[in-house]
Amino acid sequence: MRAFVTGATGWIGSAIVDELTATGHQVVGLARSDQAEQTLKAKGVDVLRGDLDDLESLRRGAAEADAVIHMANKHDWGNPAETDRSERASVHILAETLVGTDRPFIVAAPLSGLVQGRPATETDVSPAVGLESNRGGSENLALDYVPHGVRTVITRFSPSVHGNGDWGFVNFLTGAARKQGVSGYIGDGSTTWSAVHRGDAARLIRLGMEKAPAGSRLHAVAEEAVTTKAIAEAIGRSLGLPVVSIDPQDADAHFGFVGSFFTKTMTASSELTRAMLSWTPTGPTLVEDIEAGAYTTA
Repeated sequence: MRAFVTGATGWIGSAIVDELTATGHQVVGLARSDQAEQTLKAKGVDVLRGDLDDLESLRRGAAEADAVIHMANKHDWGNPAETDRSERASVHILAETLVGTDRPFIVAAPLSGLVQGRPATETDVSPAVGLESNRGGSENLALDYVPHGVRTVITRFSPSVHGNGDWGFVNFLTGAARKQGVSGYIGDGSTTWSAVHRGDAARLIRLGMEKAPAGSRLHAVAEEAVTTKAIAEAIGRSLGLPVVSIDPQDADAHFGFVGSFFTKTMTASSELTRAMLSWTPTGPTLVEDIEAGAYTTA
């Protein structure tokens, strides 16, 4: 297939590009800068210049592709309304372009906020509907196009998609430990996160593109529940720092913006995903990656 990938130079998107090219697919990557364009061309990937605010570039990329993989997101923590607006607008134009084609449309989504008190499953419907909701309700918007000839496949990602070079949540937790001189967890550390290695996540996207049926919800989850205390202990060992409990009221001051996420349990099962696509994660665990220096070795 010829796949159009937004976020093609991002943490997960770059791994997806590598996975697709290694398995014989062609890739067109969206690039918003000269540096991104050069990075993609060095991989032998075709480039389409544009960004999430350039809806014409998104329309063109989707129109000329056999599949669309939408990974880009502004992640503007200071202006979530703008992030939600751009996400909804992007999904809308990409889906509209694919109407009647039955081409795969892979849309990235988070696991957080789906359910309370238990791990989320692939059958759980996202409660986010409409522009004012999380990510502009883009998951449900994309699924609305299934009856209109779009093979929408939602991929929900673990809060930790880990590996060497990760700049996500665990990277910020490691930075906070360096700054504070201790590796902290919140309260009793029983809050849990799901996790998946970056390479396993990229392979799941490729499998979903190749064979997941329209309307599927996939969970990129290798480890269902890793305690935040175990994460903090691994960071402490990797940095040679003591591990301490942080009062929930002090979480934001100690960890920065990531503190609010560290207080939340964000877990999910991937049982249905594994059965559907014969997907078996083989990468290292989150703790193994931390202890191997993924977040402390330049």
